[in-house]
Amino acid sequence: MNLFDLTALGVGSTLGLGVYVLAGQVAYNIAGPAVTISFLIAAVASAFAGICYAEFAARVPKAGSAYVYSYVTIGEFVAFTIGWNLILEYVIGTASVARGLSGYFDSLINNDMSKALNESMHIDVDFLGDYPDFLSFGMVLLLAGILAFGAKESSFLNNIFTTVNLVTIAIVLVAGAMNANADNWRIPENDVPEGFGTGGFMPFGIAGVMAGAAKCFYGFVGFDCIATTGEEAINPKRNIPLSIVVSLIIIFLSYFGDKDAPFPHAFNEVEWYTIKWIVTIGAVFALCTSLLGAMFPLPRILYAMGKDGILFKKLSTVNSYTKTPLLATIVSGIFASIMALLFNLDQLVDMMSIGTLLAYTIVAICVLVLRYQDEDMTKLVSVKAPNLFRQLFNGNSFREPNSMTSAITKVGIVVFAIFCLVWCSFQKVFDLDSTGGIVALSLVGALLILICVVIGMQPVSTIELTFKVPLVPFVPCLSVFSNLYLMFQLDLNTWIRFLIWIVIGYVIYFCYGLRNSTQIARARNHAEVAANAMQHQGQHENPAFEPDCKVENGRQQPSYEFSEKL
Repeated sequence: MNLFDLTALGVGSTLGLGVYVLAGQVAYNIAGPAVTISFLIAAVASAFAGICYAEFAARVPKAGSAYVYSYVTIGEFVAFTIGWNLILEYVIGTASVARGLSGYFDSLINNDMSKALNESMHIDVDFLGDYPDFLSFGMVLLLAGILAFGAKESSFLNNIFTTVNLVTIAIVLVAGAMNANADNWRIPENDVPEGFGTGGFMPFGIAGVMAGAAKCFYGFVGFDCIATTGEEAINPKRNIPLSIVVSLIIIFLSYFGDKDAPFPHAFNEVEWYTIKWIVTIGAVFALCTSLLGAMFPLPRILYAMGKDGILFKKLSTVNSYTKTPLLATIVSGIFASIMALLFNLDQLVDMMSIGTLLAYTIVAICVLVLRYQDEDMTKLVSVKAPNLFRQLFNGNSFREPNSMTSAITKVGIVVFAIFCLVWCSFQKVFDLDSTGGIVALSLVGALLILICVVIGMQPVSTIELTFKVPLVPFVPCLSVFSNLYLMFQLDLNTWIRFLIWIVIGYVIYFCYGLRNSTQIARARNHAEVAANAMQHQGQHENPAFEPDCKVENGRQQPSYEFSEKL
């Protein structure tokens, strides 16, 4: 996959449901016309995460995305947590796009499909959809078959659909601008129906804008699938970071320029029926692209986790003909198709953001850890109180990271994350108009800035990369803060469902992963090697008990066979 293929994959997997479905939902009863600001806030948070992803892609060009990155830099347990959340992200992403695509197709036939299914097979369960959506079920299974055939073939199809998507959006922008009416942003409160805010540009206030941003974040989820193609990309260290940045720019311009959140219904209201049909048909192609991009990384995450032994190892088997993880692709398709069959779009979208935001937070933390990490573990520095306090602002003038500066950075990152959680909690508890709330948030904010300055004063790693995050540590720290803030905007039910998913994952990890982990096996082997080496050394010091000694020239000589094997 070349640079164009990777960029098209990122754009295609992201520009879909956010433009054609999500914008209208958020504008309807969450943010109003200020949905544009919600998209802007979500875009900034995604941009921070995107450039952190780009640096990681330059460091670790392997399949697995944030899972591999956290595995390399933090450890297996945290990596499993991230990988499990990525599985949730891509499964729900695939299912939600399939439901959105089914809805657009249904609109082409005057909603006859949904009416028939709702009448004949109505589901009366609160946490499920109103009816089983067999169209979305079949589309996901068909997509799984396409992906199983091979990466190059599926990327060619993706390029075609992405081109149609961008042309459709361009038509929407031009036609929407010609019909825009600024009076809709200044509707008096008396003319606003009950339950739809107070009128004006921000009918639901700042709180509505921020709540909308947490949902609009879904519209930018997808660019990270580029990072999972490390083993299929041409020149991954250059092309993956570059394609992430380019795709984010295209996505941002498309979303923020789309200020009227156009839908076929909007063009129907102004009697532009030709444009309505163009947008509807274009949306079907666009959602096909988004569907392809949403599911593309899923089998690769399962492959990477299976290869490391923390998920079932059969998932890492690569088919000799298709050169893809065939079993992982089939399992992914079945799982996502069942979700699309049983759940409606609102339920799927609400579950999407929280796992993704947590994954992005871990990626930003990993960037900080790596950038300030002591590469030479032999550089041990005496950690005494005077040296430690002086080093907080680099008073010791170290030019390269060492054990003390690396420890200061890691502690600083943890403390920064904790104070981010405190700030977000205060923002929920205190009234922003009260003196106590302003003082509390200001004090915590000042501490956050101070911690960033302390981290920034430490010496950084000199390793050369094809791409590096600029303005470290401020950009990764802003990414951590914005992601945690958006997570706090999500409702309680989303947190409950998320915790249930995490519990299921940990049961699998502790019952299966710990016993089959390749990392634990390596650690066990290293321990055995070290024990044998120590035993060999002791025997060498006491030749009378050394069974492998050889006698040469009348003198007892130790055997170095074990050392050669080691």
